[in-house]
Amino acid sequence: MAVSPYPLTPIRFPLRINTSTNIYSSYANFLPLINASPKPTNRRPSTIVFSNKSRNELAIEEKRELLERYGLDPDEFLSEPSPKTRRRKELQKTGRGKQVPLEEPKPPRTTHKLLQVLGGKARRKKLLSPKGMDVRPMMEVVKGAAFDILQAAGGCPVSLRPGRWLDLYSGTGSVGIEAISRGCSEVHFVEMDPWVVSDVLRPNLEWTGFLDVSVIHTVRVESFLERAEQFVGKDGSFDYISVTPPYTEVDYGLLMGQISKSALVGEDTFVLVEYPSRTDMLDTCGCLGKVADRRFGRTHLAIYGPEWAQKKRKSEKLVRPVAEKGLTASENLKE
Repeated sequence: MAVSPYPLTPIRFPLRINTSTNIYSSYANFLPLINASPKPTNRRPSTIVFSNKSRNELAIEEKRELLERYGLDPDEFLSEPSPKTRRRKELQKTGRGKQVPLEEPKPPRTTHKLLQVLGGKARRKKLLSPKGMDVRPMMEVVKGAAFDILQAAGGCPVSLRPGRWLDLYSGTGSVGIEAISRGCSEVHFVEMDPWVVSDVLRPNLEWTGFLDVSVIHTVRVESFLERAEQFVGKDGSFDYISVTPPYTEVDYGLLMGQISKSALVGEDTFVLVEYPSRTDMLDTCGCLGKVADRRFGRTHLAIYGPEWAQKKRKSEKLVRPVAEKGLTASENLKE
């Protein structure tokens, strides 16, 4: 059924006469003429359509009309999904299809106290370390041997020479804390994990009382090395550098090359490197030569130092068998 857009002819109601009184009806005086035609307008006449189609079918037809009005092909945009697609959607709605498993929330990270300071002012103080293998601290036997070698190479077996220490891949901070405890004046820690810094490293520094002489850099080691000159500043190169990275996540050749060419290394710097088996380590690190190379099971320890430290180590190797035999150095050379 539709409303005609054409105007209707005017309809005039005749005057009604009351036959009983023979007078005009009262309302005839007020409505002598009524024009039932609508006022002409410029608006498009509305159309009322009665249909048995569903709402979905009507919506599709409206979309088709809209696409055709804009010059688009309705078949291209309103193509029917394949039977497999419809089946998969139905199964997902009913919960019987292949469901994507939700990721289980990771358990909260926790710590325990298995490490301790081995020597110096904070000796035997316990240190926090994360449970699990997220952070792998240096074994105490390796750490103890490393500091014994450094102290002997520096000329003071009891403690380290005063200086600045750079602890790369610091993690728990056990190496840098050991350095402060044994005589270093300042330590810079480089650790990229914010949780390790806030829940492990900083509490360890507060517990040992070394927070005031420590600087923490929450940044990747690669980024730190690229901006080495900014971090070194007016203080110059570091006296000691410890490198204890996660074994499987670094290329030792690239890493040691980057360290040796940086402004962090000076002529009197000692570099301590922990590395795994089947890793080829060079005999030099820039201007530094290898002072020691030890093995502890699957873990290896290389220490690079200045030329004077290398000569001292050679003289110690020469004097040691002499002392064991009870001979003088000249007698030992004659043999």
